[in-house]
Amino acid sequence: MTLASEPTDHTGYWMRMVSNAVSQEFARKVSSEDVTVAEWTFMRALYDLEPTPPSALAERMGMTKGAISKLAERLVVKGLVERTESQEDKRAHSLSLTTEGRAKIPILASLADENDAGFFGVLTNDEHEALDRILKALAERRGLKTTPVD
Repeated sequence: MTLASEPTDHTGYWMRMVSNAVSQEFARKVSSEDVTVAEWTFMRALYDLEPTPPSALAERMGMTKGAISKLAERLVVKGLVERTESQEDKRAHSLSLTTEGRAKIPILASLADENDAGFFGVLTNDEHEALDRILKALAERRGLKTTPVD
């Protein structure tokens, strides 16, 4: 008979447990502002940009153009993002935040900050810094560039 490792024997198990808890609590918080985590991430990516073509946003976020289009459509319907047609090419368009969308960014950012502080506040400053350093090193060394949206 072969021994099989327990799920709890794996670092990935613990990362997933923590990630799920952090993500679910944040999703609950941003839902109070009628957005999803994916929509918040999309909106935050647009916040510092001039009107941007969906293809450039997809590249910046490491997402497919299809995923960007779906998110954009949901946010256009909610009145948080607007599409502007190109004067040169009527098939091309750019995306930008509406005034209402731009006003939501500080509120959502505050919820993100609150979520992080609430969850990771149980760590010492040294532990929190070490965790950030390790996770960033893993992402960099594994070449992870896709913006987490779920």
